[in-house]
Amino acid sequence: MSSIKQHTIKKAVSISGVGLHTGSDCTLTFQPAVENYGFKFQRIDLPNQPIMNADVDYVVDTSRGTTLEHNGCRVNTVEHVLAALAGMELDNILIQLDGPEPPIMDGSSKPFVDLLLEAKIIEQEADREYFVVPENVHYADVARKVEMVAMPVDDYRLTVMVDYNSSVLGSQHASVTDIKEFEKEISSCRTFCFLHELEMLLANNLIKGGDLNNAIVIVDRKVEDDELDHLAGLFNKPKVSVRKEGILNNLEMRFQNEPARHKLLDLIGDLALIGMPIKAQIMAARPGHAANVAFAKKIKALIKKQKRGSKAPAYNPNVAPLYDVVQIQKFLPHRHPFLLVDKIIEKSDKHIVALKNITFDENFFSGHFPTEPLFPGVLQVEALAQAGGVMILSTYPDPENYITYFMKINEVKFKDKVVPGDTLIMRLELTQPVRRGIVQMKGVGYVGDKIVIEAEMMAQIARRTEK
Repeated sequence: MSSIKQHTIKKAVSISGVGLHTGSDCTLTFQPAVENYGFKFQRIDLPNQPIMNADVDYVVDTSRGTTLEHNGCRVNTVEHVLAALAGMELDNILIQLDGPEPPIMDGSSKPFVDLLLEAKIIEQEADREYFVVPENVHYADVARKVEMVAMPVDDYRLTVMVDYNSSVLGSQHASVTDIKEFEKEISSCRTFCFLHELEMLLANNLIKGGDLNNAIVIVDRKVEDDELDHLAGLFNKPKVSVRKEGILNNLEMRFQNEPARHKLLDLIGDLALIGMPIKAQIMAARPGHAANVAFAKKIKALIKKQKRGSKAPAYNPNVAPLYDVVQIQKFLPHRHPFLLVDKIIEKSDKHIVALKNITFDENFFSGHFPTEPLFPGVLQVEALAQAGGVMILSTYPDPENYITYFMKINEVKFKDKVVPGDTLIMRLELTQPVRRGIVQMKGVGYVGDKIVIEAEMMAQIARRTEK
């Protein structure tokens, strides 16, 4: 399976409008960025033009949108812009603003998507790094009846359910089974609010940039003509009325379930603050910005924990191994010259750390680059697989009756040479629970503190037909 590359845009592009809550004029410019840059915001209207990462740790307010602040840089209502970037599978963009809030435009992400397409999305050299959710991640807010879960899967799928106990809105669902559906199915869906919320926002001097062209207003109670005339005056409209569907007549619905689709859009934008693309199936009931951010923080904490665990395992040759090469042969059918694990130094039901000492008398060195001997990459993969076999079979009371077979290898990356005299330290861990004898795991090989190989593998446990 070929690696997926990072992406940016070919040229800078700009768009102007007013911010929804601040009412401030703002020009937003998407600038191309180098590999591994990520998404960053820059306030070019402030002294020193401060820059901050689009990072969930910098969220300071989620009351009516997601607001970030760090390093003197504050930006309100970032979710629609970030949804466009994540939904179009971009990786490296600088977002410059000359005001405190991106323009609201029509209340969706589509104007930003169209702008990015105008800029032309281009591939970069570096591979995209994903965080593959290794286990179910749960979040709940009982008071608000919010439930969210991220489940392991090898792509990015999202499903949202909204239920506001409203006879007008009712219960709605929206989903994407592939993030590539975002442009056509989600990006054009606009923000919405209830009439009673609109009144509260107006009373608190919010939505200064609202003009009834950038939000669906749901009318959840009887409204008299004089109140409608008052609203029309506030928003400089000749007249507003209530449709039979229970929404103001300011807009035509783009989808029957447009509110649920917009909630999915917000979720994609808020989860972009994790800082890297993820592979997971997300299920969210009644999400909002506060819940999205709390959920994103849980996933980011898991990423930090995994990265801490990605350091080379400690190896003390003075400590006796858990299994030496004689004991390893009780789990594996391999024998010299194809037994490629010398020691097991650490093990649990979900991970293992193994060693392979590389010596010049290995038989393959006589023909594999004899003037510059290298430990063959295919044998590095085989060594990882054998270590994984020990990890799994050591959990069986009768491992001698079972064997593991390769089914698939993905995302193999050789990052440095392995040569005679090196000690290859291998760490394998399960990426999903073992189901029906199918094992999915990720392996990383180190020489010293350097990663020399990474691979995702799938194997099947089978009963031996003969001993």
